[in-house]
Amino acid sequence: MAKKVVATLQSKSKKFTKVIRAVKNPKTGAYTFEEKIMSADLAKEYLKK
Repeated sequence: MAKKVVATLQSKSKKFTKVIRAVKNPKTGAYTFEEKIMSADLAKEYLKK
């Protein structure tokens, strides 16, 4: 299944990147990771949040 997704992303004209960001839970203090696939142009803006 993952191979099909990667092949689909590479066939488009845009360049996509997988962004992984650590988010701290305010109640427990534990970190969780958010994973998103987005265009390379939006990745820098997403990480600034």
